[in-house]
Amino acid sequence: MTMKNNFLVLILAVLCISSSFAQNMGKQWLDLNYANDDKVYHKLDIHLPNIEKTKYKAIIVIYGSAWFANNMKQMGFQALGKPLLDSGFAVISINHRSSGDAMYPAQINDVKAAIRFIRANADAYNIDASFIGITGFSSGGHLASLAGTTNGVKTFTVGEKTVNIEGDLGNYTEVRSDVDAVVDWFGPIDFTRMENCTTTKDDKSPEAALIKGNPADNLDMLALINPMTFLDNNDPQFLVIHGDTDNVVPHCQSVFFSDTLKEKGLLNEFISVPNGQHGPVTFNENTFKKMSDFFMMEAGEK
Repeated sequence: MTMKNNFLVLILAVLCISSSFAQNMGKQWLDLNYANDDKVYHKLDIHLPNIEKTKYKAIIVIYGSAWFANNMKQMGFQALGKPLLDSGFAVISINHRSSGDAMYPAQINDVKAAIRFIRANADAYNIDASFIGITGFSSGGHLASLAGTTNGVKTFTVGEKTVNIEGDLGNYTEVRSDVDAVVDWFGPIDFTRMENCTTTKDDKSPEAALIKGNPADNLDMLALINPMTFLDNNDPQFLVIHGDTDNVVPHCQSVFFSDTLKEKGLLNEFISVPNGQHGPVTFNENTFKKMSDFFMMEAGEK
């Protein structure tokens, strides 16, 4: 199955598990630009639950697209928004630059800018910025994980390569971009072991498009897109969820990640879903509840 077909299967899975949000949603703000420009890939939506509070702790949601899409925030919200709204969280679904728009680290720069925007403007949108969690699926899981493991990281060097992780997008560059908890849904993590859990994929792979080069020839850059490279004591707790029959992102990716998180004392739980695919089966009532319960616990809501 091609990457394009796998992507379509994921979209269909999201549409199938999505329900009407009308009874769950309160106030919302759509298409806010977090980078102070006119680009669609720098827009986000804020959804508040239909639960009466003065302020709402927040979860940022990132869609999956193999980093190929730059305007799928609504799909991200449809995938993960309902259980989070039901739990009383504000849900912020964001766009980011695709690999076709710009190479890495543009994508994590965008995520960081969106977090800073939310923290800086929290009062205007009834958000309690004392807790900002983040979640995403597939490539969105990768970016959510990267956001969590790079709390406090500005630039980072591996070998001959240095990347600016934080970036300088938007009006709030002095505001913190830290997040307080992460749920990673089947995100790719270690790109040196994406092919059969042992080696790199080829120059036609999504990660090749992300770094603009053959993965095997760019091992320093592969380290710099790997969330595990940045793990330290500033990082939050993680919940990792992955189906054990995923044919797009190998299940071993979350095994590698969870084992390393556990060693660092940063793993709340690794949920391996029996017969779970890249979205289908893995997205289910139990795993959604696990996500919501985890964020509620980390936010001090239960």
